[in-house]
Amino acid sequence: MLCVNQLLTLELFGSLPQHRLEWICDRVKEINLAAEQILVREGETGIGFLLLFSGRISITRHYDGVEVPVGQHQAPAFFGEIQVLTDELVPVTLRTLTDCTIYQLSCADFLDLLHSCREFERQVFLISQQRMRGLESFLRTREKMAALGTLSAGLAHELNNPAAAVVRALEDVIPALLELQRMNLVTGQRQLDPDHIQEWIRARDEGYNAILHDRVDTMTLSDREDALLDWLEDYGITDAWKLAEPLAAGGIEVETLNTLSDRWRNDPTEMREMGIRWLALSFDVMSLISTGSRGAKRISDLVQAMKSYSYLDRGVQQLVDVHQQLEDTLQLFAYKLKQGIEIRRAYDKSIPQFMAYGSELNQVWTNLLDNAIDAIAGKGTIKMKTIRHSDRLEVQIIDSGLGIPPEISSRIFEPFFTTKPVGKGTGLGLEMVRRIVENRHRGTISFSSKPGETKFTVCLPIAA
Repeated sequence: MLCVNQLLTLELFGSLPQHRLEWICDRVKEINLAAEQILVREGETGIGFLLLFSGRISITRHYDGVEVPVGQHQAPAFFGEIQVLTDELVPVTLRTLTDCTIYQLSCADFLDLLHSCREFERQVFLISQQRMRGLESFLRTREKMAALGTLSAGLAHELNNPAAAVVRALEDVIPALLELQRMNLVTGQRQLDPDHIQEWIRARDEGYNAILHDRVDTMTLSDREDALLDWLEDYGITDAWKLAEPLAAGGIEVETLNTLSDRWRNDPTEMREMGIRWLALSFDVMSLISTGSRGAKRISDLVQAMKSYSYLDRGVQQLVDVHQQLEDTLQLFAYKLKQGIEIRRAYDKSIPQFMAYGSELNQVWTNLLDNAIDAIAGKGTIKMKTIRHSDRLEVQIIDSGLGIPPEISSRIFEPFFTTKPVGKGTGLGLEMVRRIVENRHRGTISFSSKPGETKFTVCLPIAA
């Protein structure tokens, strides 16, 4: 049975008169829970105003499938007032860490009590505000860390293929170069016709250009490779299939091989095949170097995109290029965009660089793009459009998803409001976007939505 003296151990109740304290003691319902029991789960309806007078209770929240500790209630304590005041679902899970004695005051009784004493009401609202700020701050940090984790995972995924290409190229090019050196030494011991050597070198150089500049027609590549394979087998080369592909990639035709190898056709030594093998191996080495170079360039581009995205080497404010920001963000989402998502761009190139909080602005594009990708569920169109209006710019991100239901459209920028299942989002993404755009950059954000087209529009000042 709850008594008045127990209530007075909580500073909150010090402003209530004696008869109200006695009224609370008569109205509350006692709840006794053993350790590791759930009092209320995240996403459930609030169960009233709760008073904890013995034990400890953990506060957790699901985030991306993981139950994350948020804090604890240590007796004596009170909680549950926010759900009574807002009529919202419980944003956290409360689980007992020890045996607990809890007293429950119904929602109606708590509201009656709240309105009966102005000082009590004021203190409840102050404490509720502090708690909401604390939870919001914690979850906002988690949101940023989760976004960083998502981008890091995407970056690792994107780096994997070009890095593997570079490793393969380096591993394969070394033995190929050694074999080319051996061939050059063997050939140098034979007194060959300089004009004939120049014909081989000319064929090699033309093949190099074809490989480096992608001049080989891919439509005819397979047919050329088949024709070369037949010729090589007729010539008597045992591993003809190994040579046909690089020769075809270098643009070599059957007629070229006939011309180059004619004088060696009856040679009993390895010189009969060496020229053809030398040519194929030269093209193979060039293809390996080209592949490795493209891989290294891709790695460099991704690192530069991440560096530009985070503005690691710059001050808080800097000159930013909105188009470069959008492209950098797309680079980091590339792993999500490969399966059935089409990106359409309509950029106004007259938009100049402007002063902004670059890293924060990138969070805006990250959240809006991530939401657009989720909205179209991996298949559809995302359009990115920029427009200049004298002293301000406009960025539109439009997706072809199902749209935002009209009944919730007025709430999407509210803190903690989310349409995603429990554990899939904090409901702070768009609220963070709104704060960055409106508070930090003195801009505006708006949206319109219908099935097949949801458009978020961000307007920012671009005056110096």
